[in-house]
Amino acid sequence: MTPADDHHVTLASGVTIPQVGFGTFQIPPEETQSAVEHALGYGYRHIDTAAAYNNEAGVGAALRGSGLARDDIFVTTKLRNGEQGRDSALRAFDDSLQRLGVDVIDLYLIHWPVPSKDLYVETWRALAEILSSGAVRSIGVSNFLPEHLERLAEETGVLPDVNQIEVHPTYQQHATLEATRSAGIAVEAYSPLGQGADLQSEEVAELADAHGVTPGQVVLRWHVQHGHIVIPKSVNPARIEANLDLFRFELSADEMAVLDRMDGEGRVGQDPYTFDRSQIRA
Repeated sequence: MTPADDHHVTLASGVTIPQVGFGTFQIPPEETQSAVEHALGYGYRHIDTAAAYNNEAGVGAALRGSGLARDDIFVTTKLRNGEQGRDSALRAFDDSLQRLGVDVIDLYLIHWPVPSKDLYVETWRALAEILSSGAVRSIGVSNFLPEHLERLAEETGVLPDVNQIEVHPTYQQHATLEATRSAGIAVEAYSPLGQGADLQSEEVAELADAHGVTPGQVVLRWHVQHGHIVIPKSVNPARIEANLDLFRFELSADEMAVLDRMDGEGRVGQDPYTFDRSQIRA
């Protein structure tokens, strides 16, 4: 058992999710199974993928190869932008089930709001249908801004369990964080290290030296203490292990404030207002 085993977040639906997960964004399909198997072998019990990553099959192979009971692993995947709309979303969910080789997905997310297509409310209703069927335990969204969350609440009355957004010390999205939390929605941070950029700062380096840990562990610990769910990604075995080993030290209030003050314009991902790529590969 690792210290991470005791750290879960309870979602509004009552479903519990391990606070530290293993992300698979940009892991090539041919490397996914081995990376996920290593993560599961070390103690991760939360795996995050997406149809757009083109590696759901590799995640599924790792689940089967791990020797772990399916109920012991929390699996998240996401709907591609080009599959929004009720009927398309229902078909896409079934396709993800098949690629993963599972009967139930733990968390299913709308990957982006794609306001230009204006289908996210219809799509959200489809996810609510899937939830009612029992084929998914929890539903949520990704990259949704305050106005998108407000519209879901007003037009459907159903709130997401999770909003997965880009958050890291140099890009903290306070307005979105506040809107998400105030609605009782859990914050899940993707690109939690700013795709490595935040690790280059003098502030992070000094805190790492003070605690005898890596810069990545400092930033991930900052997330954990702010209550974020985090899904760091790596294919490096040593880094995979280090990213889970976050519970043997703690940042003081003053140290947390040092990282809080790093906030700026450090976004590394796309803009939710404009990103509308279909994410469907030929």
